[in-house]
Amino acid sequence: MVRTATAYWQGNLKEGNGTLTTQSGILDKTNYSFKTRFEAGEKGTNPEELLAASHAGCFTMSVASILDKKGFTPNSLETNAALTLEGLSITAIHLAITGAVKGLKEEEFAAVVKEAEHNCIVSKALKVTITSEAHFVA
Repeated sequence: MVRTATAYWQGNLKEGNGTLTTQSGILDKTNYSFKTRFEAGEKGTNPEELLAASHAGCFTMSVASILDKKGFTPNSLETNAALTLEGLSITAIHLAITGAVKGLKEEEFAAVVKEAEHNCIVSKALKVTITSEAHFVA
């Protein structure tokens, strides 16, 4: 399986801008620029935000997969991914997940979260510190 995306850029780094388009079409000439990347209040996306969204989605699906293998179906799972950018380096990603899973104990949920933290596809592809926290709703 191969997934594709296209980045288009016009102009210099600080004043130029570009668009991002994904194979699925969910991003279709979506704006990104130096300002959307490094300055607050600009409308558009940036690579770090997209990486955080990708990691949140992958991690949440990994938690659902592990729960499924254990015979549990979550009522809901919601993950916030906080990516830390220091200078020109991504230094960490913290994943905070809140889950409601009938019949599961809080400590079991925490163990599932740790397993997903280390084993989701995006986590395995990154070479930064990844941490997680579980919030269980009984």
